[in-house]
Amino acid sequence: MNKFTLLGKLTAHPGKRDELVALLLEASSSLDHMEGCELYIINESVDDPDAIWVTELWRDAEAHADSLKNEEVLAVIQRARPLIAGVEPVRLRPVGGKGLGI
Repeated sequence: MNKFTLLGKLTAHPGKRDELVALLLEASSSLDHMEGCELYIINESVDDPDAIWVTELWRDAEAHADSLKNEEVLAVIQRARPLIAGVEPVRLRPVGGKGLGI
């Protein structure tokens, strides 16, 4: 299996989480037609008022890398940067579980 998972913790500047979530939700609609993106979930932290966790599942690491060259994705990144205080990505390789279709 070549699937690729990315968990990303985005820490918004204080008071900017809702604005960042709205931007990410708006941007996620462009992923409907992005080849290789199988799952993209935006999560708000229950314990941290500034934290957002994004869960991504891609066909493979190359599909994810290709997405970062997409003009729509690059535009969202530029719009989001002023709202983000920190980013902590975790790159993973899924090995099984419900929903992976292995």
